[in-house]
Amino acid sequence: MMDRTKKSYFHRGALEPLLGNTIPEHFNDIARKYSQRDAVVSIHQRRRLSYFELSEEVDKLAKGLIGSGFKKGDRIGIWSTDNIEWLLLQMATARIGCILVNINPAYRQHELAYALQCSEVQGLFVIPSFRGSNYISMLMVLLPELNRHSLYLSSKAFPHLHSVVVFDPESSEKTSRPANGFRVWLDILDKGKHISDQALNEVTDSLDCDDAINIQYTSGTTGFPKAVVLSHHNILNNAYFAAKSMHFCEQDRLCVPVPFYHCFGMVLANLLCLSVGACIVIPSEHFDPEDVLRAIETEKCTAIHGVPTMFIAELEHEKFDCYDLSSLRTGIMAGAPCPMPLMMRVMNDMHCHEILIGYGETEASPLTHLTAREDTLERRTQTVGQSLPHQEVKVVAIESGRTLALGEIGEICFRGYHIMKGYYANVEGTKEAIDEQGWLHSGDLGTMDVDGYVRITGRIKELIIRGGENIYPREVEDLLFSHPKVQQAAVFGIPDEFYGEEVVAWVQLHENESMTEEEVRNYCRDQITHFKVPRYIRFVHSFPMTVTGKFQKFEMREKEIEKYRKK
Repeated sequence: MMDRTKKSYFHRGALEPLLGNTIPEHFNDIARKYSQRDAVVSIHQRRRLSYFELSEEVDKLAKGLIGSGFKKGDRIGIWSTDNIEWLLLQMATARIGCILVNINPAYRQHELAYALQCSEVQGLFVIPSFRGSNYISMLMVLLPELNRHSLYLSSKAFPHLHSVVVFDPESSEKTSRPANGFRVWLDILDKGKHISDQALNEVTDSLDCDDAINIQYTSGTTGFPKAVVLSHHNILNNAYFAAKSMHFCEQDRLCVPVPFYHCFGMVLANLLCLSVGACIVIPSEHFDPEDVLRAIETEKCTAIHGVPTMFIAELEHEKFDCYDLSSLRTGIMAGAPCPMPLMMRVMNDMHCHEILIGYGETEASPLTHLTAREDTLERRTQTVGQSLPHQEVKVVAIESGRTLALGEIGEICFRGYHIMKGYYANVEGTKEAIDEQGWLHSGDLGTMDVDGYVRITGRIKELIIRGGENIYPREVEDLLFSHPKVQQAAVFGIPDEFYGEEVVAWVQLHENESMTEEEVRNYCRDQITHFKVPRYIRFVHSFPMTVTGKFQKFEMREKEIEKYRKK
């Protein structure tokens, strides 16, 4: 029976202290120790680098960045799918103290513009295109100066941006220059040829573990993206203690189908492996279930990460039985709840007996909770586990903020080394997220048991999580409202067996106007990322409202759930 007199507070200490090094200091130690072991294998690029080779390539790029004029604190964006160059830039920016700004490769033009302006990006590394997105064409529209200026860019719309570097991960030459204003990868490397090892090391020695090193985009209650600023100390310790919790070591090989631009890929895959000398295996530039299965077999991967929908796609692939997955041992499933039947299939059919459930948020570097291989199956499916070492967690009443008794539902809050430095150039937003006592308020609802295990029960915010991707209704609503035929729109999520949730839009048109569902979708597809486009659209004449004029989305949601349950 739950002891209601005890508070919902848990602090997990550890025998091993926090790391006090910067990322490059820690990485250099690992690279020397495991110099001949595989550091990264990129199957779609047909490339593999040992730790020695990776360290050499990182230093060449870091020197090139210095030679190109970049210095500590400068923001360098990366707009690309998964590849070795992404990893090199991640480590090279850390080597010299630049702040890497992660940009979602699914962003469309106006989303990219916002990301560049919000973080005051000074340099941008970009691949030419991916699938239906021609990145070069989008940049040429945003930055017509690329056709008129020298390699030093000057733009009124983006006054901080002075360099755009294009690179093709499929080309070993990386010399194709699409327009006069673009630099190429080799331009940057050439700039570093006169930078000495001593000069590079002096830059690294000047860094502090509390320096900002990364900006990742998330969204707040308004639905507009916020730039989360993270330090060496934040993400290195988060990666390292996640690795320790997984019993990860230099013998492990992690298959990484999750995108690098997300914390899951950059921190809990790339940095996690590099923090202990394990190998990163990139199966493809973008998730493909058969590429993942093939990579596990050919590279003898011992671990795999992913959101539940990825595991479902792998398990249900028509050639699943053709691949040998017996090398698997562990991995992290996160981004959405994991039903027990799926957990059982991953454990038994994929031989991944130690698969763990992870939970957190970008503002927390990102991992706050992780189940353990010793946990019961119930705890591994019904909870998100305990907090990582050196972290605090509590459950508080939403209105008063008081710490609740064990078992009571409230808002989950975090405190510790992993809490972000703040939102870039957004003091008010930071104050709203982190209270005066240093607690980060997650916006998630949950309970805690006597052993510190947390169970997530819902969300305060109206966040929709579709296939591990966060969708904020306000962003989609604002877009729909911008259509001349639309009077009002309400967007929310309903449960979906495959994606976890699907996007629903209720749309009210102006009088005497008409639209089809496909017209609405096409309007959205041209301007926002594909996973934000509503799957279900209902045209209505009015909305259920509160007396103060607010949408009663819970009522809309119940009607939609009932509608599709009858089908």
